[in-house]
Amino acid sequence: MVGLDRITFDPKVMGGRACIRGTRVTVSLIVNLVANGMSIGEILEAYPYLEAEDVRQALRYAAMLAEESVYMLELGVYEVSG
Repeated sequence: MVGLDRITFDPKVMGGRACIRGTRVTVSLIVNLVANGMSIGEILEAYPYLEAEDVRQALRYAAMLAEESVYMLELGVYEVSG
């Protein structure tokens, strides 16, 4: 992903969920901390092995996912035969 060199995916680490490179810290954890009011400084204090750019890239990645289009299917429109 362009500009997101700190976000990694490894099936052997946290079940393949998006993580900060070289750690087991998931993007979802970072986003959750920010959503619950923690500042970047507080996150870095709690996780001293992270850098501010790690947090920024986690938020950028989450923003990219939120831009995805979701199409709702009506129930009963598709049938599975077999």
